[in-house]
Amino acid sequence: MNRVVTITIAVALSSLAFAGVSRAESLGMNTAQGIEQTLRSFHGNDFNVEEVHNWRNLDDENTGPHSAPERSGQAVHGIQASIDANRSLAHRLNNEGVDVRNIVNAEQAAYGSLTFYVR
Repeated sequence: MNRVVTITIAVALSSLAFAGVSRAESLGMNTAQGIEQTLRSFHGNDFNVEEVHNWRNLDDENTGPHSAPERSGQAVHGIQASIDANRSLAHRLNNEGVDVRNIVNAEQAAYGSLTFYVR
């Protein structure tokens, strides 16, 4: 009985520790600094490209998802510069017909894929 309680407590503490790590990781991964770091080191092919709404005309629902928040001009420039610094990512985006200068946002999903938002 004592062994079962000890194992149960160990499992509970381990799961709490892992939950905290994954939560902390998800909070910072889409900040301006976090996404720039990710873009500079991204080597996968798991990304998609979405068009964004015209943020000035939110009634236009035919141009893209509602979920892409608008970034400041400085943040957009940082995203574009980070992509430029990662030549293989810039090349893969170019092969998909994406002009890096049209990217206005990027987000990383919890499982590691990226979504690029273009205007």
